[in-house]
Amino acid sequence: MADPAGTPIRRSPLERTEYAIIVTTLLLLVVVTVQPILNLIAVSFSDPSRVAGKSGLDIWPSGFSIDVWLLLLQHPNVQRGILNSIFITASATAIGVVGTALMAWGLSRPNLPGRRAIFILVLVTIVFEPGIIPDYFLMKQMGLLDTYWSVILYKAINAWYLIILVRFFEEIPEEVLEAAELDGANPFQVFFQIVLPLAKPALATIALFYLVFHWNEFFRAMIYLNDQGKWPLQVVLRQFVVEGDKLAIVGADNAANNIGVAQINLKSLKAGMIIITILPILAIYPLILKFFTKGTMSGALKG
Repeated sequence: MADPAGTPIRRSPLERTEYAIIVTTLLLLVVVTVQPILNLIAVSFSDPSRVAGKSGLDIWPSGFSIDVWLLLLQHPNVQRGILNSIFITASATAIGVVGTALMAWGLSRPNLPGRRAIFILVLVTIVFEPGIIPDYFLMKQMGLLDTYWSVILYKAINAWYLIILVRFFEEIPEEVLEAAELDGANPFQVFFQIVLPLAKPALATIALFYLVFHWNEFFRAMIYLNDQGKWPLQVVLRQFVVEGDKLAIVGADNAANNIGVAQINLKSLKAGMIIITILPILAIYPLILKFFTKGTMSGALKG
């Protein structure tokens, strides 16, 4: 290795040993994390007739076939589940980020009346979180059962994410805000044109938290949504993987009319369905990752 000036850095034997241990440990963690995903991909693309003999350590397909993917992506339940999950996750994430940002900005202002009492109420919701039964009756009284809003509005403002954003806003120097006010900016302009651009890393983090939370949520969707046409992808995944309902995946008509489809291994179907559910998160994460590396006040230091 070399320093920024290009001069080679000399390490002692102890430092080289420590560096080698750290790199080896990180590589092992990467292998342990990635290997199960590669195994699922290999199983889903393997020849259905050769899947039964594959172990959990194989990362290369046995033969090659896209029959499983064609079957899953053409299945009406999977198609509806994908669309439902995208709609629920996008709506809930947008509402969550906007609501959390607005509330966090208000709570970060020291002159807010009742600020301490509101903070205590927020902490109470963390310590004494209501169970599923009170939530169910609340949704029922509000007339939200069997509607998308029952899962979109659940934890619309997460208390943990709110506290994180409040602490972030409190770190913004008052001098930056005062300079904007002296230039004639009103409170809305300060918030939308000064605060939010500075908070891009924090907002991206909160958005990713909300996105993963709502994309992976299945328990309340399974309870609140009786109409299978409104099920998100995770509930469909549960039907396929947990219940092992092969006919629900293949379809009775396909099973009766297409012997090749009926013989597709259930293990392949489960692997393909799991990959379908995790691909969107894997695709979105690199897009948001760039915001994590930016400094908190990078926007304030530009021209």
